[in-house]
Amino acid sequence: MFRNQYDTDVTTWSPQGRLFQMEYAMEAVKQGSCAVGLKSDTHVVLATLKRSQSELSSYQRKMFKIDDHMGMAMAGLAGDARGLCKYMRNEAINHKFVYDSALPVGRLVKQVADKSQICTQRSWKRPYGVGLLVAGHDATGPHLFNTCPSGNYYEYKAMAIGARAQAAKTYLEKHYESFPKATLEELIAHGLRALQASLHDGELTDANSAAAIVGKGLPFTILEDASIAPYITLLKEEELAAPEPIVPDEAADAAQAAADGGAAAAAAAADEGVPVVPPPAAAEEGPAPMVE
Repeated sequence: MFRNQYDTDVTTWSPQGRLFQMEYAMEAVKQGSCAVGLKSDTHVVLATLKRSQSELSSYQRKMFKIDDHMGMAMAGLAGDARGLCKYMRNEAINHKFVYDSALPVGRLVKQVADKSQICTQRSWKRPYGVGLLVAGHDATGPHLFNTCPSGNYYEYKAMAIGARAQAAKTYLEKHYESFPKATLEELIAHGLRALQASLHDGELTDANSAAAIVGKGLPFTILEDASIAPYITLLKEEELAAPEPIVPDEAADAAQAAADGGAAAAAAAADEGVPVVPPPAAAEEGPAPMVE
């Protein structure tokens, strides 16, 4: 991406019908650390990869509690996420004060999407450079929503956003059919495996990862540090127990052993007087015939 005459503000259209400021905001989401969400028939699980600026700094928190029945994970600009989180908390507490009931998850996500869309129509504003995975459980069951800086929002069975999210999506697409009947522990394990698939280097630890759970009869709870450590340990034990793949040298040794076995069988057949038919010789390539 590069600067051009059509990206001075968010309300300027390019001749191709593009809003470059909006595309830049969506690119900021892709540059953020990965966040994964998935749901079963009773629970929703979020998993995030925490990023640190250096070995001397702490990890940036990517997960926020909104209400007892709802929370969110983010990818992109953490400052924008905190601003939206404050707005969502205010809406949730106002709804509870007025109606004495929990705010439906879908309604709050729609309000956030409307708030994001306003920033695409005001030249003195900029889009929010953050994508949200909102997880919650209300009277209609568990929900997982994804919001976009453009104002779009979608409900998903499983979703991943952020850097190298495609690898996590590939894992989720392969296993999503088992999510509805999965237990809470299995759902957390699936979320961490999908998060691990997005790692470019290093390994998943209890210091650089976090998870959150919410569901029927279970308030939104963030698992990090000591709380997430047992699941990380279980994940590493599964990796150690998995069979090792055959390396190329071993494959070559196996092929050579098979060839030696074939030669020995041919020699035994010759000793018994059984004629051995040699394989047909490869035809030599000549000039291509001329087509008239």
